[in-house]
Amino acid sequence: MEDILFNGPAGRLEGCYHQAEQAGAPIALVLHPNPQLGGHMNNKVVYAIFQAFVKMGFSVLRFNFRGIGKSEGVYTGDIANEIADTLAALDWVKKMNPEAAQCWMSGHSFGAVVGAHVMMRRPDITGFVFVAPPANVCDFSFMNPCPASGLIVQGALDTVVLENSVAMLAERLNMTRRVQVDYVVLPKADHIYTNCLKELFSAIITHVPELIRLRGKPMTKKHKSSVAK
Repeated sequence: MEDILFNGPAGRLEGCYHQAEQAGAPIALVLHPNPQLGGHMNNKVVYAIFQAFVKMGFSVLRFNFRGIGKSEGVYTGDIANEIADTLAALDWVKKMNPEAAQCWMSGHSFGAVVGAHVMMRRPDITGFVFVAPPANVCDFSFMNPCPASGLIVQGALDTVVLENSVAMLAERLNMTRRVQVDYVVLPKADHIYTNCLKELFSAIITHVPELIRLRGKPMTKKHKSSVAK
């Protein structure tokens, strides 16, 4: 794992990067929550997602959006800027891994919103992990059809992002043909996954390999939903 700086549309962006040892390993980006609410790349949830992808053998990049930490530029609140930053990060990590056949997008809360927008612009993204996507305050209708299979994890005790709204989002995304979206509810988790980071980690390393295995095969199960013990 190394601290890096790479070129973004508004200056250099600060990141933390893990290069997998295996040639052709899959790649993943991890996006942090809203900077206006203290979000940054070292957020504990972001770190747990990052470590889960490392555990699964991915090359992984998490980074700070412009104006956050050591990233240059100014945060303005315009999501178009975070989308542009993420596209630059995606280009960087793909350049580092030209043989990677799998490319996953992930994010916590606001990071999931940004990641969803980027997915709709980049058909090379093959899967996603969204943790607490704010479906009760953000319109995800632009994800129609859903471009890839993925995993959504939600805390039952989250008072910021309401579980019923996320369940409806997962169900709607599963209406896309040949797409499977697994939905996992962690009964004891709040929005920042207090004392539940291990459960989040476990959900990711359990579901993502299975979704990769199913890629390109006929989908016989839709809306695979579970409540973690």
